[in-house]
Amino acid sequence: MQLAEKLLGKTTSCDNRPEDFNTALRNESWSFALLAATRRGRWCKISLSAPFRDIIKMTAPTTFQAIPGQDELHQVERDLSFHPSTNTNPKVLTREQIDRFNRDGYLKPFRIFSDSEISELRNYFDGLLAKYLAEGKDSYSISSAHLRHGRVWDVLTNPRIVAIVSDLLGPSVIAWGSHFFCKMPRDGKTVSWHQDASYWPLTPSKAVTVWLAIDDADRGNACMRFIPGTQVLGHLTYKLSETDETNVLNQTVPEVEKYGAPVYVELKAGEASIHSDLLLHGSEANTSDRRRCGLTLRYTTGDVRAYMGWHDKGVVVAGDPPPHWGNRARPAEE
Repeated sequence: MQLAEKLLGKTTSCDNRPEDFNTALRNESWSFALLAATRRGRWCKISLSAPFRDIIKMTAPTTFQAIPGQDELHQVERDLSFHPSTNTNPKVLTREQIDRFNRDGYLKPFRIFSDSEISELRNYFDGLLAKYLAEGKDSYSISSAHLRHGRVWDVLTNPRIVAIVSDLLGPSVIAWGSHFFCKMPRDGKTVSWHQDASYWPLTPSKAVTVWLAIDDADRGNACMRFIPGTQVLGHLTYKLSETDETNVLNQTVPEVEKYGAPVYVELKAGEASIHSDLLLHGSEANTSDRRRCGLTLRYTTGDVRAYMGWHDKGVVVAGDPPPHWGNRARPAEE
């Protein structure tokens, strides 16, 4: 152990050997710490020195499973309750908007990009989509894109978006997700009613999603639907729909009619909505001849813990870097 400390860093804590080594790995931030076994059968957490942290960051993963396995998720103890925004002095939003988000679970619309800016971004996405399709992937497969593509990292860290998110989440914000949901014309795919937090190994449940319209999204080409106020209901019962090939996801919350009438989230290209990770939402199949692409951008507060290695997705966009999150640099590849 003395040799490990000399080479790597300083031991910060020791404990009995974990029964499940994989659990130990999930519960440690490998960007900042290492678990090492001693001859006495105890495990020690070594705080890595800066050179070794840099090496680990260089080899950090750039792809993640978009939908984690149920067995793995069930091993993570999560607080899946709504945590309302407590900001009394917002800089971009109004106090009324903060109150509305806490009541309804969403806000819309926000004009993020001008027509010319979103046109350029759409052209970029068209090229990216063509590349993925040529590799045999589908239009929903461009996930954790900010870890591989610099242009997506730029959108995720865009100051206009971060300012809105910071007013809801507070002074410490981690951007950690980016996923294109692209409904091709008449593709027959639905996104069933679900809660984002149900899929994520994060706790407590404080994340928000910014849904940026790359194309115009309306009822004609299957825009999103929200059920207002459902974020305060906690983690709702769902059924697995893994064998339903028409469903992009694998969870479906049934009988949502009892929770209220849906709101259709119609957005022009370049506009965005923002919603709580516990808000019930989904979208119907696109039966039109128009594509409907949106880029989902995920953010959470710095005190939230990520498991299953998801801390490595993190980009610090506000506040000081928390020790339990990564802080990924902009990828060189566009």
